[in-house]
Amino acid sequence: MTDHYEDSDEHRQRVLKNHQVLGFIAGFWLRQPWLLIGTVGLTLVAIGFDLALPWAAGRLVNAVAAGPAHPDPAWRAWAVFVGVYLAFSVIRNLAMRFLIPMSANNMKAMTDEAFRRVQAFSSDWHADTFAGATVRRLSRAMWGYDTVTDAALIWFGPAGVVLLGLCVMMLLRWPVVGLFALCVVVLYVVSNIVLTSLYARPANLRSVALDSRIGGALADSISSNSTVKAFGAEAREDVRIAGVTEMWRKATIRTWSRFTDLWLLHSLVLVGLQAGLSGLLVWEWTKGRANAGDIAFAVTSFMLMTSYLRNIGDNIRMAQRGLDDSEDVARYATTPPQVLDAPAAGGFRADLGEVVFDHVTFRYKSAERPLYDGFSLTIAPGERVALVGPTGSGKSTFVKLIQRLYDVEGGRILIDGQDIAQVTQGSLRRAIAVVPQDPALFHRSLAENIAYARPDATRDEVELAARRARAHDFIARLPNGYATLVGERGVKLSGGERQRVAIARAFLADAPILVLDEATSSLDVETERQVQAAMEELMVGRTTVVIAHRLSTIRGADRILVFDNGRIVEEGRHTDLVNQGGAYARLHAVTEGWA
Repeated sequence: MTDHYEDSDEHRQRVLKNHQVLGFIAGFWLRQPWLLIGTVGLTLVAIGFDLALPWAAGRLVNAVAAGPAHPDPAWRAWAVFVGVYLAFSVIRNLAMRFLIPMSANNMKAMTDEAFRRVQAFSSDWHADTFAGATVRRLSRAMWGYDTVTDAALIWFGPAGVVLLGLCVMMLLRWPVVGLFALCVVVLYVVSNIVLTSLYARPANLRSVALDSRIGGALADSISSNSTVKAFGAEAREDVRIAGVTEMWRKATIRTWSRFTDLWLLHSLVLVGLQAGLSGLLVWEWTKGRANAGDIAFAVTSFMLMTSYLRNIGDNIRMAQRGLDDSEDVARYATTPPQVLDAPAAGGFRADLGEVVFDHVTFRYKSAERPLYDGFSLTIAPGERVALVGPTGSGKSTFVKLIQRLYDVEGGRILIDGQDIAQVTQGSLRRAIAVVPQDPALFHRSLAENIAYARPDATRDEVELAARRARAHDFIARLPNGYATLVGERGVKLSGGERQRVAIARAFLADAPILVLDEATSSLDVETERQVQAAMEELMVGRTTVVIAHRLSTIRGADRILVFDNGRIVEEGRHTDLVNQGGAYARLHAVTEGWA
């Protein structure tokens, strides 16, 4: 699985640059320009009042220094001092009123679009990727956006304006003091950015990858809990999860330690700023170039600069974590789906269900040679065709290609005369009803699971489909009937019950093409008879493709195709093929105990 190797060289090569991830996030800001303008504009106004605070403090100290004989100037200076901070606080709060809806809207949009993107990825991609790890990435990216947005719009921009403004004010009054402050500010910010990127980020990327791996490992074990219990393997799974979390623990300690190292280094820089700024102002005072108000200005400026610099340092580190958390989803946005709709693809027009493979060539990505090489076949409308043959002979691939879960390398596949590569995937797949060997149900009600084939179906239509699938009786016996929740993947139902729900879905879909993929292979004899009776009714009037190892399920097929290494080596009806004494007859001899 891909997620076992998230810390590999291959993964590191796929890591996006910080500016690429930031550009991805900024794209969401620009979708709501008025909220962005309101946030930034009000923040800049608030910054103006913040910059005025040291000046107001200096005026207040000078007014007080004049003595109590002149109280009015002091009270006016006090009112200005309080008013400046009050204005800053109110306007800053108003800016947040614009930021909150912008962030909430964009976090929703990011998650929705990432989920849509992941759903568009191919079956191979999903087979190679832990579902739990993907879920972790999607949810983590949403909060990564929030962290980066707060840092960029609320802290970095305002802090830069305040720090530069204070340095300029000092440069104009005391050039040496201003130059010193400017150098320390530049040193602090640049070293934070460089060291965070080069020293802390590599460790953080590894701990983020291992965080995703924890999600994948937990989901893998929890979703297979019945298997774990069947083998009494709880202790073994405990050890396996503990191994994954132990790797995460070590990586995270390293990450946090590196961020703490940077925090200590930059705290020492702030001590230097405090000592240098206050010392230089005292020196200016000794030379008669600074008064008590100037000292108050310098002290207030230092406190303001220290506050912003600390916030810059913290937010650079937090923003780096947010960028790393969002990196996977940003990469998804630049990864094209492996199977794409054609630019001018139209909807598939379902008709009689004729299927034509026209000189099709297909190779799996990991295979050296094509499985199908110039493969041709025609299935007539309404024909029942059974596919048999050893594992890996091409039976399941045939069905996947009909659904266009993969693209062919050569040739084309036509259904009702339409090239399936030229129609939308969704419309094509809605015309093909699939009843798999192990139906996966959603942890939703039975009614919702049946109606998944056609969400606008009425309750009567859902119940009719269940009756035709021989599912109504067992559903009616449940305490909550059709409202019964079936558990994750339908674990609360037996295999036969899940199969009948899947058949009810197919009835409701009313698609012209039906695929039965080993639909009775895991059922007991009595349940198999019920399911077969339902399937017989379902096949009436539809083009049907049956994949089966139990030959008892395909005796009535119009045509049996025997596959071997992507080729059809025999075809005909059951009796004729048995009498030929070829591959099918040998398979029949081996399996006749089941038939």
